Amino acid sequence: MKKITLISASFILASSTFAQTLQDAITKTDNERYAAAASDFRALIAKEAAKGDNYFYYGENFFKKGDLDSANMYYQKGAELNATYPLNYVGLGKVLWYKGNTADAKTQLFKAATLGANKNTEVMRKTAETYINADNKNLDEAMTLLNAAIKIEPKNAENYLLMGDALLEKNPTEGGPAIKQYDKFSELNPKSPKGILRAGKLYQRGRNYQLALDLYKKAQDLDPTYAPAYREKAELYHLAGQKANAVESYKKYLELNNSDEARERYAAFVFNNKQYAEAITEIEKLQGAGNTNLYLDRYLGYSYAELGNKTDTAAYRKGLNAISKFFDKSSKVANFKYVGTDYKYKGILLAKTGKDSLGIIEMEKAAEMDPKLAGDITNEIAKSYMKSKRYDKAIATYEKKMAGDPKNLSGQDYFEMGRAYYFGPKDFVKSDSCFSKVTQSIPTFATAYFWRGKANVQQDLKNEKWLAKPHYEKALTLVKPEERAGVKLNVIEASEYLGYYYLVMKDNAKAKEYFTIVKDLDPNNKKQVEFFKSPAGK
Repeated sequence: MKKITLISASFILASSTFAQTLQDAITKTDNERYAAAASDFRALIAKEAAKGDNYFYYGENFFKKGDLDSANMYYQKGAELNATYPLNYVGLGKVLWYKGNTADAKTQLFKAATLGANKNTEVMRKTAETYINADNKNLDEAMTLLNAAIKIEPKNAENYLLMGDALLEKNPTEGGPAIKQYDKFSELNPKSPKGILRAGKLYQRGRNYQLALDLYKKAQDLDPTYAPAYREKAELYHLAGQKANAVESYKKYLELNNSDEARERYAAFVFNNKQYAEAITEIEKLQGAGNTNLYLDRYLGYSYAELGNKTDTAAYRKGLNAISKFFDKSSKVANFKYVGTDYKYKGILLAKTGKDSLGIIEMEKAAEMDPKLAGDITNEIAKSYMKSKRYDKAIATYEKKMAGDPKNLSGQDYFEMGRAYYFGPKDFVKSDSCFSKVTQSIPTFATAYFWRGKANVQQDLKNEKWLAKPHYEKALTLVKPEERAGVKLNVIEASEYLGYYYLVMKDNAKAKEYFTIVKDLDPNNKKQVEFFKSPAGK
C-alpha cells in the first residue's frame, strides 16, 4: 500500500511540474516572448507527443504573432493525435473565422463546444476571444459565452479580462464598464500585469497619457519580464513626441523578445517614429541575416522614399528596388491585402527615379484606395507634372484638390500652381493671383514676392505701369544683406528692375543703390557694368 501511495505521490508531483512547465510556456506567449515559448513547446511535445494542449498552445504562440498558417498546422496536428481534446477545434475554427470562412468556422467551434459538453470554460473563453478580436466580430455571442463561463467558474480571472475587452469593443466611447472588469481580473490574479496593461491602453485611447504611463510602469514593476508593457510604453512615448524615450523602451522590449518578429516590429516602429535611417539599418541587418519577410521590403522601400537623397545619393533607386521586391513577393501570396501607402510610395519612388508617368498612375491608385492619402498624394502628383513640364496637368491636379474651396489649398500649393500658370499657359494674371494667395498666408515669404514681381513684369512688358515695383521692393526688404547670396538670381533680377526704374525716374542715387547690390553679387553682370560706365553711374 505504501508503495502505491509513493508511486501516486510521485505521479502527482511529476504532473504538477509538467503542468507548470506548460504554464510557463503559455506565460511566455502572453509576454510576447515567442521564440522562448516556442522552445518550451517543442520540449513539451518531445516529452508527450500525444497531449492535445501542447499543440493547441503552441499553435496559439504562432497565432498571436500573426502566423495563421503555422498555427493551423499545429491545431490540426493536435486534433489528429488527440481527437477528443476540444481546444484544437477552437483553433481550427478561429483560423477559418479570421480568414472569413464563418460557416466552416462555426462547424469547428460547435464541435469543440460539444466535446466540452458545453461546460469547458476554456473553450468558451477562446471562442469568445475569437469573436472579440477578429475583424468580423460577434460581440453579443462573445458576452453570452463569457457570462456562461463566469457562472461555471466565477473565480477565473481570464473571464473578466475578456469581458472587459468585449464591453470596450461594444461601446468604445464608454470605458467605465471595461475598467471594472479589468480591476476584477487584477483582484483575482494580483500577480498578473495583464489587467493593468489593458487599463493603461484604455486610458491611452482616451488620451489620459499620464495615467496610462503610470499603469504601464506599474505593470513593469509587477513583472519586469512582461514585454508588452515596454512596447506599449514605447508607443505612448512615440505619441508624445519623445523619440529617445520611445526607442529606449522598445529596446528593453527587444531584450525580452529578441526574435526576428520582434525586430521586424521594431523596424516598423522606428519608421513610424520618423527615424528612417535607423529603420533602414535594422531592416538591412535582418535581411543580411537571411530574413526574407516581404514586409521588410515594404518598410525598406517606405524608408528610402522618406529619407530621400539627403544622406544617400542612391536612396530613391534603392527604395524602388525594395518596393519592387515587395510587390513581386506579395503577388505570389493568395488574396494579399495591399494598403494605399504601398502604391503611394511606389509612385513616389518611380517619379523620383525619372519614371513620372508610371509614378502618377501608382499614386492615383493610392488616392483611390485610401482617400485619406489624397491630399499628400495630390501634391506629389502635381510635383511630378511640374518636373515633366506638363503644367496644364499640374494646374488640373491643384484645381481638383481645391474642389471649389480655396481653403483646400496650402500656401505651398498656391506657390506651385502660380509657377505652373507662369510656365505653362502663361496666364500671368492667374499666376500673380496664386502668388498673392501665398503672400497673404505667409507674409514673410520673400520668394513669393519675387515671383509676384516676375508675373507682373510679364503683364507690363513695356513698363508703362511699373507693376512689378512694389513686389520687388517688398521682396528685397525681407532678404537681409547677408542672405542675398542664397537667393542671388532673384535679388539680381529685382535690383536690375528697380535700378532701371530709378534711372528712368532720373533718381541716379537710388538707381546706384540697386546696381551696387547687383555689382556686389555679380561683378561681371553686364547691366551694372554699363550703368557704372554711364554718366549716371559716375
